[in-house]
Amino acid sequence: MRVLVVDGEPRTAALLRRGLAEEGYVVDLAMTGPEAVWRAREVTYDLIVLDILLRGFDGFEVCRRLRAAGCWPPVLVLSARHEVCDRVRGLDAGADDYLAKPFSFAELYARLRALSRRGAHARPPQMAVGDLRLDPATRRVWRAGAELRLSPKEFALLELFLRHPGEVLTRTLILEHVWDFPCDGVSNVVDQYVAYLRRKIDRAGQASHLETVRGAGYRLLIPTPVTSG
Repeated sequence: MRVLVVDGEPRTAALLRRGLAEEGYVVDLAMTGPEAVWRAREVTYDLIVLDILLRGFDGFEVCRRLRAAGCWPPVLVLSARHEVCDRVRGLDAGADDYLAKPFSFAELYARLRALSRRGAHARPPQMAVGDLRLDPATRRVWRAGAELRLSPKEFALLELFLRHPGEVLTRTLILEHVWDFPCDGVSNVVDQYVAYLRRKIDRAGQASHLETVRGAGYRLLIPTPVTSG
């Protein structure tokens, strides 16, 4: 297993290199953000151990750049920054796991073994249907390249539709996934928010992206490619 260790502190990097080598890993080191991105794009790694505090740019940006470039080795963030907001930022940037310093080598080895069992799988950082695009990490939405401003519930509703394009989603299912409360049989909150969302994502003079399926629920339509000739 070939591992890239990215850590800006030489003593910690050397300690990690020695410990991982004793476990049988082949280890390369990178000390800065730009060097980490360059190495990860030039060499096929089975795993990346990534610190956040780096010169050039930080580990969050390293992860974002690798994922945007289609580079998908499992990434374990190993950092002294252990607040919840830091863990959330790391995972949203594309990391697969997060371990706070100080750490136990036994736990580090166990987490790396778990990640290696998953392997590298392409996980697009954004979801798109036609010219409608959503980025879950940055919580941004675009239609035909123009950014849209959605409320948190509108964003959650659109994300649910984009995860199930072409499928009919019942009002009960939408309530359970977006509002997290059961349908009471009379609530029209789903209909209201679908109407709000339509007003923001649909373009004048064109058919709506969101189709009402009478008696069933709603469906995000998949545009039919236009063929020439």
